[in-house]
Amino acid sequence: MVAAAAREIRDGERVFVGMRLPLLGFAVAKELHAPNAVGLFENGVIRDWPALQSIFTMSDPPNVARSLYCGGLLDVMGLMQSGRVELGFIGGAEVDRFGNLNTHWVEEKGKRVRLPGSGGAADIATLAGRCIIIMNHEKRRFVPRVHFVTSPGYGEGGNWRDQSGLTGGGPSRVITSMGIFTFDPATKEMLLSSYHPGVTVEQIQRETGWPLRLSDAVGETPAPTADEIAAVRKYDPKGVWTS
Repeated sequence: MVAAAAREIRDGERVFVGMRLPLLGFAVAKELHAPNAVGLFENGVIRDWPALQSIFTMSDPPNVARSLYCGGLLDVMGLMQSGRVELGFIGGAEVDRFGNLNTHWVEEKGKRVRLPGSGGAADIATLAGRCIIIMNHEKRRFVPRVHFVTSPGYGEGGNWRDQSGLTGGGPSRVITSMGIFTFDPATKEMLLSSYHPGVTVEQIQRETGWPLRLSDAVGETPAPTADEIAAVRKYDPKGVWTS
């Protein structure tokens, strides 16, 4: 998942990084193929290189130390609103076949369970040039329709984003613990584009709450290279996010 996330970052891009696995993906990309990428955090921190120590929140001292800039939420959100953020990473408790995300509430045993809410995710989903969704693949998370649309993907499909006046490009990939999805250019429905080594299409279907559609070129996800693994271990030496 980290290697797949890193491969989505292009050199020179401004990236809303987020925490956990996308943070490592940013580090791997900077190390190997995107030295000029810049990382933005919702709390106003902007970095041109990953923190050299593990961080658990965006405001941990290692993320502030040697940063390019420490401003506020409005500073970095303003960059995105003006169209100057090419990529954002987001996740959620639920995702549906059109890439809509829910981080507000779910039902468990007939009761509603309140979740943390949006944070900056809805803004990223709405305004970033494109989004990468990254999350664990479980049937309870991959549902035909999310209980609540916190962060919009492609809504009801088709040209829904255009009709709704959303300026960002929407999700381009969904990276899961089992595979990688793209979206049909016309219907905007999720398509399985690759399955991770050791995982089968049948296993992914069992953990997906709707009939799985495959891309024309579906195949195995390229395994992490030796350089990618070395970079992951450099920036996560204690296995905080990858153990």
